[in-house]
Amino acid sequence: MTPTQPTSACSLPCSILLLAGGRGSRMGGQDKGLVAWRGQPLIAHVQAVVRPLSDDLIISCNRNAERYRAYADRLVEDGQKDFPGPLAGVLAGLATARHPWLLVLACDAPQIDAALIQALLDARGNDTRPVMVQQAGQWQPMFSLIPTALLGDLRQAWDNGERSLLRALAAHGLRPLPCAADDPRLSNFNTPELLSEAGPKPLA
Repeated sequence: MTPTQPTSACSLPCSILLLAGGRGSRMGGQDKGLVAWRGQPLIAHVQAVVRPLSDDLIISCNRNAERYRAYADRLVEDGQKDFPGPLAGVLAGLATARHPWLLVLACDAPQIDAALIQALLDARGNDTRPVMVQQAGQWQPMFSLIPTALLGDLRQAWDNGERSLLRALAAHGLRPLPCAADDPRLSNFNTPELLSEAGPKPLA
């Protein structure tokens, strides 16, 4: 079975966007999604969790497309040359998503699980407010669920100079998914030191 194939019946009514288009400055310029952890690229760990959950898996990347292609149904580029941040990648994902909601996740959070994703979906209301993890009171925009109906408004915010994903989404109101400060599922391994501290997989 290739990495791009769903491994079970798709059950979530959302598209999934994995953001891998950053500069990787805290990784010494390395492409974070392709940095190895426990014997596999970080993107492979995230993809293994989300692949069974949706029939529309998208990766936003601005380099190494040939390597990312195996992990997604489709790739998108944000069309920006200066790595302007995650909002650009989210706009590209929203424009191509096939479902009414887009789940946004970072490529360097390999400890997410299906329960966290289901909790984000369960936190939706009947309106178009985005859902976002709130970790010990702090919003975490790289763990969010966005209705694709907001694409036009978010594009307008971009055209008006907004570059913060959090501010752009907060302008529409946010539904929080509270999580503890020490929830390991939210750990971003975005520096060599954090990868080293996470260490190898414990022996069974």
